[in-house]
Amino acid sequence: MIFAAAFLKLLKLVYKRKESPVRVNVRGVEISMVCDNITVNGKGHLCFDGQDTVELAQKYGTPVYLMDEDRIRYNCRVYRRAMEKYFGGESMALYASKAASFAKIYSIVSEEGLGADVVSSGEIYTAMAAGFDMSKAFFHSNNKTDEDIAYAISCGIGFFVADNVEELNAIERIAAQKNVKQKVLLRLTPGIDPHTYAAVATGKVDSKFGSAIETGQAEEITKYALSLEHVVLDGFHCHVGSQVFDSDVYLRASDVMLEFISDMKKKYNYSAKRLDLGGGYGVRYIESHPHIDIDANIKQVADSIKAKAAQLNIEMPVIHMEPGRSIVADAGMTLYTVGTIKKIPGYKNYVSIDGGMTDNPRFALYRSPYTVILANKADKPCDFECSLVGRCCESGDIIQENIKLPDDVSRGDIAAVLTTGAYNYSMASNYNRIPRPPIVMVRGNESYVAVKRESLADLVANDVL
Repeated sequence: MIFAAAFLKLLKLVYKRKESPVRVNVRGVEISMVCDNITVNGKGHLCFDGQDTVELAQKYGTPVYLMDEDRIRYNCRVYRRAMEKYFGGESMALYASKAASFAKIYSIVSEEGLGADVVSSGEIYTAMAAGFDMSKAFFHSNNKTDEDIAYAISCGIGFFVADNVEELNAIERIAAQKNVKQKVLLRLTPGIDPHTYAAVATGKVDSKFGSAIETGQAEEITKYALSLEHVVLDGFHCHVGSQVFDSDVYLRASDVMLEFISDMKKKYNYSAKRLDLGGGYGVRYIESHPHIDIDANIKQVADSIKAKAAQLNIEMPVIHMEPGRSIVADAGMTLYTVGTIKKIPGYKNYVSIDGGMTDNPRFALYRSPYTVILANKADKPCDFECSLVGRCCESGDIIQENIKLPDDVSRGDIAAVLTTGAYNYSMASNYNRIPRPPIVMVRGNESYVAVKRESLADLVANDVL
């Protein structure tokens, strides 16, 4: 019976996800959903993975981050299976921790067979607290301190993704002190423009990250790394950007990287074991964003890399990708309570909520689009145009502009912002001395707190009088 129940749960995870945008018709009102774990129940309430969000808001308070554990696991399995099927061997997806870093997420991605991309001692510590296998962790960052490097090595970090010569020197020195040989990938910039937000484009020659192939600096750092006694050069890394909707940038970047690998083989008889292509497949924040078939895209990348490696007569490297947003974004939703409704005749309208840029700064940073639904009135027509704004003393504290909500939006309503699983909690702050919300995981018919709500006492815990 236990095996049968587990098998049925697995079938639910595999088959319950649709591959197309969802439109829900409730009492004649057509509602567009950007993700298929979102529905509307008979009360007209928005549901997340089958659970009534209005009831969740009542139980846990607002603001609250909701995370769908089943969705996270499903997204992990899509990547794991595609990497195994099309690349095989040691090739593996690495969860990009910066998208959402908290202890439970490392437990989940570990159970689902992913590695991890970490970018700070704090992320390493969090992963360690969750019992994550650090041999499957890759440590990024363009400016690791000596303390970061020493801590990572003492934790048994699998790989450093080294950004520059100064970092290589520090790794060599500290690894020598600890009498270890440390595996390293070199971060290179292939000169690819992903045509995405400038703030998240990382593969261009003038990026703050990595060593440029075009300028000859990539070859120089490769030659230098090969000369170091306590550094084991295991391969190369690149990352072209984030929120991209097809594989074009991966195809272009992998061609450049494989040609570089071939060049290093000819010049220095060095065969790179690994090639990490970074992450960046986008997600649907709004209806106009396309659905991405991850499996088909990874197959396309794999076919291209295999053909290119054969053409260049080089060994097929172990391939890594670093999905973060596409693992957790559509597994997230943030609930707020509506406060003030301000109408300025002839100008615009504002709907204020009990959160804001402290729990989601992405509109302020990138003008990021979001879908907003009034959770307790999800079945009502939306004709009231307004801006959803936060509670901070900051004119730029905006969650979304020019959205439409029901005409009778009022104080006490529950506003749901969809697709907030990535870069919301991880970028949250205590600006205006506002405590950060909790993370509540929903799973099947149950829910549980994965990160507790900060208290007012937490705000002064490190203050010294």
